[in-house]
Amino acid sequence: MKSLVRWTLAAAMIFAGASHLTFARRDFQAQVPDALVERLPLDRDLVVVASGVVEAGFGLALIALPRERRRIGAALAAFFIAIFPGNVDQWRKRRSAFGLDTDRKRFTRLFFQPALVAAAWWSTR
Repeated sequence: MKSLVRWTLAAAMIFAGASHLTFARRDFQAQVPDALVERLPLDRDLVVVASGVVEAGFGLALIALPRERRRIGAALAAFFIAIFPGNVDQWRKRRSAFGLDTDRKRFTRLFFQPALVAAAWWSTR
């Protein structure tokens, strides 16, 4: 079961990373918190592109570096925690993206992040 979850996470991360760089780039910009671009001189698109590269890298690392699995899993769990404020900001600012076009859908999405953290941690132990 751990292998299945790990491989699913790897595939999802590679897909998410690729989508950051291509067809979902604008939608991902809705998840970049205002506070991040206000405090740091970063463009939303730059944040999306960089996070896409990181996500694809996590997915590839889960597959290609089995000896580093525990470290990668811990780093991925931390990454999921680090990007959570973007999901909260999307909900609070009522930004529609990825079909999350109601407050209820955006709020419900928040509960999936802890599941991703747990999956990254558990599947790599």
